[in-house]
Amino acid sequence: MGLLGAAVAAAATAALERAAEKLPKENREPFERTNHRGEAVTLLEGPVAVLGALAGVAASRSSGKVKAAALVAGSISGAVGAYDDLRGTTQAKGFRGHLSALKRGEVTSGAIKILGVGVAGLTAAALLPRKSGGAKAIAGIVADGALIAGTANLTNLLDLRPGRALKGVAALSAPLAVVSGPAAAVVGAAAASAPSDLGERSMLGDCGANGLGAMAGTALAASLPRPLKTLVLAAVVALNVASEKVSFTKVIAGTPFLDKIDQWGRRPR
Repeated sequence: MGLLGAAVAAAATAALERAAEKLPKENREPFERTNHRGEAVTLLEGPVAVLGALAGVAASRSSGKVKAAALVAGSISGAVGAYDDLRGTTQAKGFRGHLSALKRGEVTSGAIKILGVGVAGLTAAALLPRKSGGAKAIAGIVADGALIAGTANLTNLLDLRPGRALKGVAALSAPLAVVSGPAAAVVGAAAASAPSDLGERSMLGDCGANGLGAMAGTALAASLPRPLKTLVLAAVVALNVASEKVSFTKVIAGTPFLDKIDQWGRRPR
């Protein structure tokens, strides 16, 4: 199951990346951004990685419901992330910033993205197979939806330095890659995207981080036993909440073993 999804995702991502490099300049310009070094990078990595991962999910031998859930989560989260990449502003940051803007009557692109990722998470969760019905099923859908959406947002929060989000989403997905088509597809797409991302030629952006993160979250929701899934959900929620007050970049830089992992494959400081 896993090998096929990973192989298709990696091959599709690599092929799409080559095609994106040949796009006319006017088509690439809307995706051009400046990274933390002040150098030009492209956000086209995001759509390329998401489409590659979706191809891997579609080709995998996962059950129909799990496959459908991952396709819905990845495509919707990637789409609203792309909208924020192309239409977003930097005036509002984080959940608090977007909620404050809503209170003032301003609907930000980030608020639309948050709503879209939340809807994607709940829809994907509703598609996953359930062993029970009634109130237990509803509670399971809400919890799984929160895990999917939370993982998507957490991956996006990591996309501040080269390769960081890819390492994070791959680390979440790799343990499940043998048994989960969506997890394997995420690993394959991440591996194919890594050289350009680590080389600081491109970055995932909201599209790539939300899309891959949502698919990884779907794999977690579909594959983990309930006790472990509850622990992972608690960790994901805690990290999302902490991000409102704590800089992940500062924490990573100040923790030697995390900083070492963060620097793997990157250009020297």
